[in-house]
Amino acid sequence: MTDGLEDLLPAAGALLDDAVALRRRIHQHPELGLDLPETQAKVLEALDGLPLAITTGTTTSSVVAVLDGDEPGPTVLLRGDMDALPMSEDTGLDYASAVHGAMHACGHDAHVAMLAGAASLLASRRVDLRGRIAFMFQPGEEGHHGARFMLEEGLLDVAADGAEPVSMAFAIHQTPVIASGVITTRGRALLASADELLVTVRGRGGHASMPHHALDPIPIACEIVGALQSMVTRRVDAFDPAVVTIARIRAGTTSNVIPESAEMFGTIRTVSERTRAAVVDDVRRLAEGIAAAHGAEAEVILEPGYPVTVNDVDAAAFALDTARLTLGEEAVHEMPTPVMGAEDWSYVLQEVPGCMAFLGSRPPGTTGHVAPNHSNRMVIDEQAMAAGIAIYSAVALRWLHEAGAG
Repeated sequence: MTDGLEDLLPAAGALLDDAVALRRRIHQHPELGLDLPETQAKVLEALDGLPLAITTGTTTSSVVAVLDGDEPGPTVLLRGDMDALPMSEDTGLDYASAVHGAMHACGHDAHVAMLAGAASLLASRRVDLRGRIAFMFQPGEEGHHGARFMLEEGLLDVAADGAEPVSMAFAIHQTPVIASGVITTRGRALLASADELLVTVRGRGGHASMPHHALDPIPIACEIVGALQSMVTRRVDAFDPAVVTIARIRAGTTSNVIPESAEMFGTIRTVSERTRAAVVDDVRRLAEGIAAAHGAEAEVILEPGYPVTVNDVDAAAFALDTARLTLGEEAVHEMPTPVMGAEDWSYVLQEVPGCMAFLGSRPPGTTGHVAPNHSNRMVIDEQAMAAGIAIYSAVALRWLHEAGAG
């Protein structure tokens, strides 16, 4: 199916005002984690009146809305995440967050609004659908494993209940560091795994004037931090990279007391499971060995985070080709390398073939540096949301048409 895809962008543009209004309502009242009752209510309100079978979550405030076409066929899953970040907003927008310590600094409010817009657009073209589309509105992406919760609740069973299983899963993530309206993705690894790291060095406390009577854990911790950076450059394949970051060190209570212990908090990011396992082993061995060399002990605790987000090669190529047909060749780019951020969309892609694409939302008139995702000053070009609505819709329509015809 190629005919009609070029009409989707104007159709999405006609829905843009409603999408922007929904995005701003969500932006002004951000919610964190897995329980997002106000956001869920706004999603349900936006979907009201559409021919959708709607299911809400039991362990989270998720929403799954199912649209059946006039003809049977495969099932496509489209996702938009809903949660915000625990940070204060400093954008000065008229619709800035009214909730202290919470901000939609990653654009999930735009994801929700675009997916709701796509639901409306696709419902209007129900007669063209050869199969089913399931719209996945997901809480808890920001470190709370919301996609995993939805899978455990039976997301894929709900999406395909009485129909063919999900054969394609597609998600969009906006980013203000890419030109507005541009779509980009790649096959294979797209985003990194992200594991949380806690290293505790235990020595002996004492008086700061007599360090020889104590066993100071602070210089040992500092040595471990430096050694971790050397380890990454010497032990990890540059073409299968890793990033190890110690982001916080905590030790001591005052200036004249050597503490008994020092704690280091950080993350490990990789783009393959092989390197992920190897780096974890290296970090543990290095920390324990350096501490032992000084007569101290080190305990390494790893909290597994999101797996590597791996795009299906064929699904990524399909999404890029569909974007070219919908938006034009100049608005589509293939990414040469992965990004070291992480996503719980990875859980879905472990279960079904699919991909994630990035949508550029760089604010108009900006040059040089712009505030990226997770910045307290992050803003987006809301006009780019029309391209997002169009691409959600185009991927689903074309996939159902071609897979159903095949």
